[in-house]
Amino acid sequence: MRTGIGYDCHRSEAGRRLVLGGVQLDHDRGLAGHSDADVLTHAVIDALLGACALGDIGQHFPDTDPAYAGADSLELLRATLGLLGAAGFAVVNVDATVVIERPRLAPWREQMRSNLAGALGVGIDAVSVKATRGEGMGFVGREEGAAALAVATVVASDDEQGMNSGP
Repeated sequence: MRTGIGYDCHRSEAGRRLVLGGVQLDHDRGLAGHSDADVLTHAVIDALLGACALGDIGQHFPDTDPAYAGADSLELLRATLGLLGAAGFAVVNVDATVVIERPRLAPWREQMRSNLAGALGVGIDAVSVKATRGEGMGFVGREEGAAALAVATVVASDDEQGMNSGP
C-alpha cells in the first residue's frame, strides 16, 4: 500500500467558470487556469501520481501544451487512472479538502464525490470531499483564489507488491 499527497491552488477570475470535482457551480467568479482550473481534481491527480512515484500533473498534462487548453479535469483524472493501471496500481481511497471562502460547497459535495468516484472506478464510499473557509484570512479569505489538498491511497497488484516489497 502507498499513500500520496496533492495540493493545488488557482486565483479567482471574473468571467471564468467555477468547476470543482467536475461540478460547475453557479458563482460570480471562477478560477483561472490553462484547463478548467478544477483545483479539487488537480489535487487528487497529484496525490495519486505521488503515491505511485509517477511525477506530477505538470509532467503529464503541462500547461504549455495547447492540447490541454480548457481541458476537462475529470478526463485528466481518467487518464491518470490509466497511468496508475499501467504501473500496476489501483486506487483504494481518496480524501480531499477544498479551501474556498465562497460559495459554500455543501449542496454540491455529493455530486463531487460521485464524479470523482466514477472517474476513478471506485465506489463513492472510497471518496471523501470536505470544504473549509479561510475565515477572512489569506488569499482564500480575501477571495483571491481557492486551494485543495488531497491524500490518496493506492495498492499495488500482486506482481507489483512482490517487486516493491524489498529483499
